[in-house]
Amino acid sequence: MDRYEAGCSALGICLAANVPVVLWGPPGQGKTSVIEQLAADLGLHLETVIASIREPSDFAGLPVVDAQAGTVTLAPPRWARALAAAPRGVVFFDEMSTAPPAVQSAMLRVAVDRVVGDLALPPAVRVVAAANPPGVATDGWDLTPPLANRFCHLEWSLPATTLREGFAYGWPRVPVPPSDLDPDGAHPPQATAPLSQGTADAMRLVGVFLGTRPELATRMPDSASEAGFAFPTPRSWEMAARLYAAAQGAPGQVRTMLVAGCVGAPAAGEFLAYVSTLDLPDPEALLDDPASLRLNGRRSDIVHAVASSVWAVTEARLTPERWVSCGRVLAGIADAGHADIAFATARRWVRARPANALPDVASMRSLQPILRELGRLIET
Repeated sequence: MDRYEAGCSALGICLAANVPVVLWGPPGQGKTSVIEQLAADLGLHLETVIASIREPSDFAGLPVVDAQAGTVTLAPPRWARALAAAPRGVVFFDEMSTAPPAVQSAMLRVAVDRVVGDLALPPAVRVVAAANPPGVATDGWDLTPPLANRFCHLEWSLPATTLREGFAYGWPRVPVPPSDLDPDGAHPPQATAPLSQGTADAMRLVGVFLGTRPELATRMPDSASEAGFAFPTPRSWEMAARLYAAAQGAPGQVRTMLVAGCVGAPAAGEFLAYVSTLDLPDPEALLDDPASLRLNGRRSDIVHAVASSVWAVTEARLTPERWVSCGRVLAGIADAGHADIAFATARRWVRARPANALPDVASMRSLQPILRELGRLIET
């Protein structure tokens, strides 16, 4: 897979996961064309907004006074009303790196909340932007850190081989995984969708990693120019987790592009290297056979990941039998010398006890100090 194909795959995953994405590249690299073709392929309503010629009110809304009601509303522009009238769409902010800071500030709420003025856009509206590096942009500006931190940043260029194939046989299409952008309506838009199991797992991995590298939770770049690209914050780590989960099955090159596009290459490299060494057991297998738990010599961060994953799958499908099995796993963790980790998870486990569910005697014996401290000791 060449870099252009990997970029197309990464772009499609960003759209499916509903993560705002900005394509960085010199002029004439087909950034606008690929978005137009993507919208046509998926039957999406496309609104292209040239950020460099817009005013802040084109994103924040124009104040309109209602003298009779004594109120002021922020009226959205035409492009936002058109998207609100469409069930599925894409707003494409072109030339974003030539928008002055005041305009960039007005775009902040649009990027993440999909709110323009006082108008909320439909859930199935995606945000895509294109930008030229400041050195080659006309009257270019660095992206402000608050705006840059709301996007996944992808480098976009057309290698000679892609040009040759494109001119001769047609351009590669952007593959978009199943999502609420499906033209057949198989995945209808949802205003609030619960986290998928894969996304929840990725969130836990990020949390465990940051527990070992807390200095990477937020790290501002050293220069203003670097701050206009990807850097780690809690917001961008959340985006990285969503994309990491959505990229399951994608080539490693694509997954690396996506995580680095959210938190920057150094932090992404550390996270991906860390995850590759975890070798976590299947939590469902542990629930089926708690005695199979083996923690000899395992680091505490790995034990924490095991405990949290077992509780997550238990909570997702809570039955008395699975609750009891989860207690056996926690007891095994406590017996292996990690009582503090077992305690942290047991707080949730006890509070979620199904009616008439009781831990077995062995679990009670191992978890008794924890349950007593919680004040929730269950008498057998």
